[in-house]
Amino acid sequence: MHLPAWRFGTPYESLERETLVHFLTGEPVAEVSQVGGAIVGRDLQKAGRARAALLALDPEEVVERLQTAGNLYATGTVMVGDTKQSPDDFVKQQSATTGLPESLCRANMQKNMFVLSNMDRILDALSRGLDTRILWQGHGVEPRGVTVSYQAQSPVLGLVLPSNSPGVHTLWLPVVALGVGLVMKPGSQEPWTPYRMAACMVEAGIPAEAIGLYPGATDVGAGILAGCRRSMIFGSAKTVEQYRGNPGVQVHGPGFSKIILGDDCVDDWESYLDVMCESVALNSGRGCINASAIWASRHTRAIAEALAARLGPVDARPPDDPQAKLAAFTVPGAAKAIWGQIEAGLRAPGVTHATAAYGDRLVEGERCGWLRPTVVHCASPDPEIAKAEYMFPFVSVVECPQAHMLERIGPTLVGTAITADEDLRRRLVDCTHIDRLNLGPIPTTKLDWLQPHEGNIIDFLYRSRALQFAPAAVEAGRQQVVRATT
Repeated sequence: MHLPAWRFGTPYESLERETLVHFLTGEPVAEVSQVGGAIVGRDLQKAGRARAALLALDPEEVVERLQTAGNLYATGTVMVGDTKQSPDDFVKQQSATTGLPESLCRANMQKNMFVLSNMDRILDALSRGLDTRILWQGHGVEPRGVTVSYQAQSPVLGLVLPSNSPGVHTLWLPVVALGVGLVMKPGSQEPWTPYRMAACMVEAGIPAEAIGLYPGATDVGAGILAGCRRSMIFGSAKTVEQYRGNPGVQVHGPGFSKIILGDDCVDDWESYLDVMCESVALNSGRGCINASAIWASRHTRAIAEALAARLGPVDARPPDDPQAKLAAFTVPGAAKAIWGQIEAGLRAPGVTHATAAYGDRLVEGERCGWLRPTVVHCASPDPEIAKAEYMFPFVSVVECPQAHMLERIGPTLVGTAITADEDLRRRLVDCTHIDRLNLGPIPTTKLDWLQPHEGNIIDFLYRSRALQFAPAAVEAGRQQVVRATT
């Protein structure tokens, strides 16, 4: 199977290709054409055409076509590259190159389909009820008679995509429905979701010239970030730090998501064990929304032991096993290197390895490795491992007085706070380093798609600004909106 680059609607077959192989057998799965940053730079000079192609359509029609694309993505057979691909083909190919069990690939497929199928509701929530035609036109009149203006900050959104979890693609799916094109560098091991999604969008009637796919080396990502006025990148804490303060780049890095058990609920911690296990282990712990730490003022050793008893026995299984819950690390030596870091952290004072009794955590294969779920107990927030996050089910149970928790937890993408204490709840609401806040026993992995994730994508792509018309022009503008609406 060959996946060509996609240069705003024109397939491009390169002489330089990367072969993707099955992580267990080494058998070839696909060849992916590779491009360089210079090609990206040239193509981005014509990026305005991508937005123009979308604006030529009615915004409601775009939403309907995206909903059709979602159905095709989950159930249809479409041409991806030079080969017809069914949903089962997609699942097997994605699993083969990412190491993710097939059952988890299917689950992530359903997430993406859900977002596309409910695009109208999601846009209504993210835009706070704004008529999408106002984004198309750049200005309009709200029902209360106020003139508003929204200016697109870029004709395209640049995307430097990861290979760790297909679920992250839900973040960029609304972009086309906002009248903005896509320029994507697919993950080296997970090109499958962006390629299949693009194929389904085009099949459903989204203009092909609104989408670009540019697989390649790091210079491609650099070219996208340099050439797009708005970009999204996924990466490590180092990547986050590199782009901190850059208003044109939205960075999605480690989440350091957490569960906090308040003093008023911690004595009943066993009632919340299911919530804790799901938060840690869902989707093989690969997401930034998976809990990497659980904080409580007491019972922390008992909590760690109970989590270890639930998660510790989970073992590596073949990817086609319906009971498989662990993703493989497909880069040779990666699992061993990560376990070496964890072992170093386990030697710190006040740290106990709660899953030690359930067998070795590192499972090495001929071409890959697995890390079995790992639970550690930290007697205080001081050890470095209390602040760690890894791409497998790993969690630190941290003991800390409630009065000091919010000043010690650090950056937190999703914070689930299990407490009815109104004073603590108020302080949690005011806590600026918690992004998504769940009040009550809600798994950190349970997202509300009608709520923004790490910032509202509309606020990132559009700028609200003042716009005034002379009186006659105001009335003409009102009539234009009325005609468009009716």
